[in-house]
Amino acid sequence: MKQVALGGSGMTVPAIIVGCMRLGELDTQALGHFIHTALDNGANYFDHADIYGGGVCEEHFGAVLRSDPSIRREDIILQSKCGIRQGFYDSSKEYLLRSVDGILKRLQTDYLDVLLIHRPDALVEPEEVAAAFDELEQKGKVRHFGVSNHKPMQIELLKRTVRQPLLINQLQFSIPVSNMAASGLEVNMDTPGSIDHDGSVLDYSRLHDMTIQAWSPFQTPNWGGCFLGDARYPELNKELDTLAAQYGVSATTVAAAWILRHPAGMQLIAGSAKESRLKEIIQACDIRLTREEWYRLYLSAGHPLP
Repeated sequence: MKQVALGGSGMTVPAIIVGCMRLGELDTQALGHFIHTALDNGANYFDHADIYGGGVCEEHFGAVLRSDPSIRREDIILQSKCGIRQGFYDSSKEYLLRSVDGILKRLQTDYLDVLLIHRPDALVEPEEVAAAFDELEQKGKVRHFGVSNHKPMQIELLKRTVRQPLLINQLQFSIPVSNMAASGLEVNMDTPGSIDHDGSVLDYSRLHDMTIQAWSPFQTPNWGGCFLGDARYPELNKELDTLAAQYGVSATTVAAAWILRHPAGMQLIAGSAKESRLKEIIQACDIRLTREEWYRLYLSAGHPLP
């Protein structure tokens, strides 16, 4: 398994994260087998959120941890997110502390390796976030911290009072959904891709040693579904199939390798509950696309090159 830096922590972690949003679909036995498959292939980093399945995904995962002594807590990295409530976002101290307690109870663990604020809160009070993080760290409930879906200035606002390094930012990124790259490539142009929607978060992350965790890595814009095999992306799928045949892997593997090729050292969140698909994604760690191949895939998704 390819390893990447976890922000500026000095730690290295697997490039592939096991996203747990759909694991609630599996019964305890199937989930246990899935977790072992992940671990056997070097994927020991698991990403949860308190809203996944309304907490059911964490409960099922915790049940496996409790019932299977061969899975040692110290051998896995558990990450979860909180801050999304029914109809609004909440990053208040009270809610963050209560959410983490619920996460720990459901996962049946004493600590999280990483906690992320799931979405930016328009009513955020950085001092409350800082107080919550301090308490969680001092009580040993959370070891590392980060954010999800945040712009650079939102991160800077938090950093004004938060003492702990913010190591991670989870951001949507796929070949078609790649504004993080497009806005830089189309800079000083009057094209749709030149619009900077995220405050140059890609460059910011590299400058400030924040690891980007790419979520929905096979998604089309506006939640239009998976682009793999989609008739709306004939050129992209043709290019993926050509490279898949060249490397002796699947199109899924090539699409994942496109993300891992970026020098920002991103992690990719594999959101599937299928073992075969997880293995295909993990295979991407063994492929390093050439610069030309990376650009061919990028352009075949409909992005222009000024």
